[in-house]
Amino acid sequence: MIRVKSTLAALGAASLLGISGLAQAGATLDAVQKKGFVQCGISDGLPGFSFADAKGQFQGIDVDVCRAVAAAVFGDATKVKYSPLTAKERFTALQSGEVDVLSRNTTWTSSRDAAMGLNFTGVTYYDGQGFLVNKELGVSSAKELDGATVCIQAGTTTELNLSDYFRANGHKYTPITYDTSDESAKSLESGRCDVLTSDQSQLYAQRLKLAKPDDYVVLPEVISKEPLGPAVRQGDEEWFDIVRWTLFAMLNAEELGVTSANVEEMAKSTKNPDVARLLGAEGEYGKDLRLPKDWAVQIVKQVGNYGEIFDRNVGAGSELKIERGLNALWNKGGLQYAPPVR
Repeated sequence: MIRVKSTLAALGAASLLGISGLAQAGATLDAVQKKGFVQCGISDGLPGFSFADAKGQFQGIDVDVCRAVAAAVFGDATKVKYSPLTAKERFTALQSGEVDVLSRNTTWTSSRDAAMGLNFTGVTYYDGQGFLVNKELGVSSAKELDGATVCIQAGTTTELNLSDYFRANGHKYTPITYDTSDESAKSLESGRCDVLTSDQSQLYAQRLKLAKPDDYVVLPEVISKEPLGPAVRQGDEEWFDIVRWTLFAMLNAEELGVTSANVEEMAKSTKNPDVARLLGAEGEYGKDLRLPKDWAVQIVKQVGNYGEIFDRNVGAGSELKIERGLNALWNKGGLQYAPPVR
């Protein structure tokens, strides 16, 4: 009997601790709802991912993740404020509470996930590090870059990957480090360095900014895995779930054929139980996330499914014209896969 009482007491204490933890876990959502907007950390100017257009409006696939979170929480994708951040600034801004979510072409790594007080919520874009060179350099492969001067952005995993690659191939290089991606690209353009290295998606975006983009080519080699995705602070599982399932909702919508054009009609008339659960026509799955019943409807209606945001920002409907590749859905030869809403 004493053992039973002790066990029950321990379980009771654990339950209280769990309740306390849950109360703490809701702090971010409560704060976001109180102030009336999501504060989102984005890049300081990367076409296709996060940049200000001619009207000063932020655009890009990372920006759309922020807008989707706002649509889920408020039913209004415009309830976002943006904090453009350099690679050096981004983690401190999230850790300090300056931003609620970081959606800034950031690589998910073990050290960032486990040692920096961050939690990555998923992968927005599967990427890999590559090299951008002027065609006049006369090289067609990264294996021809022995002795090159290489432009690098500070505060990224790029330096480590570069060092590993050159060492593995017995090559030498001279690094020149800059605080921003724009500075790195300008240095390549001015001839201060022979090659610019970064995530391939970033290289395609930076090439568009050059005076003569057709004079430059991205070499074929991909030398690393760079899964890019949103991150939140550790210790708030509720907010983590909201950001994670926002991305999952967009992926599931694409897989199920739900688009910004048909989402409202499908929510009313669908006979598919998976669609019904996703769009709130069946079950109370929004309630589990402390979100409205139509949270996924608002995401898709106002922002789009994953395929739509990919296409208009970095894919066939954009200037970048990047193919889906690894970012195709799992059932179309890619890696993008979302758990079901049920």
